[in-house]
Amino acid sequence: MKMDEDDRPKKKIAHEIGADLSLVSVEELRERVVLLKEEIARLEADIGRKQASKSAADSFFKR
Repeated sequence: MKMDEDDRPKKKIAHEIGADLSLVSVEELRERVVLLKEEIARLEADIGRKQASKSAADSFFKR
């Protein structure tokens, strides 16, 4: 029985900084951009949480 392309498991998209992009399709590049933007948002959210925690600690101990 032949599998349709939609039935095949998709490989997980991963991106390595500085990787050769010459063999990567436009669609996969777009998927990588989305993945990286999501990761940037996650990192920025964590920075915000850590800064708020540090500010609270600084305020508490400066009294």
